[in-house]
Amino acid sequence: MAISLTDAAADRVRGCLENRDTGLGLRVGVTATGCSGYSYVINYAESIEDDDVVFEDKGVKVVIDPEALALIDGTEVDFVKNGLNEAFSFRNPNIKGECGCGESFTV
Repeated sequence: MAISLTDAAADRVRGCLENRDTGLGLRVGVTATGCSGYSYVINYAESIEDDDVVFEDKGVKVVIDPEALALIDGTEVDFVKNGLNEAFSFRNPNIKGECGCGESFTV
C-alpha cells in the first residue's frame, strides 16, 4: 500500500511547507461528492492522528486516513502547470470511471 509523489509534486509541497513555516506534510483524502461518487481532497497535514497511515516519498510525509486509502491505494500525485493554471493531479489505478468534467471518480 502506498501513495507516491512525482518530483514536481514533492517540490511544490516542500516549497509551500517552507513558506508556511508550519505543517508536517501533505494530507490526501477523498470525499463523497460529484456525479461519479468521490472527489480528492488535498490539504496540509497539521497533525497525525493515531489511525492515520503515513508514507514518506521524496522527503515529504503523505498522511491518509485508512478509509480513503482503500480508494486511492497506489495513486501517484503530480503537480501540473498548464499556462496560468496549476493544480495537483492524481493517477489512481483503482478508478473504474470518471465524470465528464473530471472532478469526481468511481472505484
